[in-house]
Amino acid sequence: QVQLVESGGGLVQAGDSLRLSCAASGGTFSFYTMGWFRQAPGKEREIVATIRRDLSIYYSEFAKGRFTISRDNAKKTVYLQMNSLKPDDTAIYYCAADVPPWGREYDYWGQGTQVTVSS
Repeated sequence: QVQLVESGGGLVQAGDSLRLSCAASGGTFSFYTMGWFRQAPGKEREIVATIRRDLSIYYSEFAKGRFTISRDNAKKTVYLQMNSLKPDDTAIYYCAADVPPWGREYDYWGQGTQVTVSS
């Protein structure tokens, strides 16, 4: 069983930065593909970024150039550095783990952390 706990969200102004953290417990973290997702009120959940065990990275278009995903396997933690935040970034941000055998769907999800960006 894998448990994921996000932290680092908050209320910021447009142009500010936040670093989200997702701490994992249980399982073998280094084997997991980790992802960040977000969901704004009234909208569907969307992918933000993913990072594989080999450190290959995917960013959604809105995240390119502004967000950076990284992982620290020793700490079993994945991070999302968010710069130049915009009001459209306001959402609950979730981390998720895709455990072996890897697939399109993620197997474990955190409870989320709220990010609110004021204009």
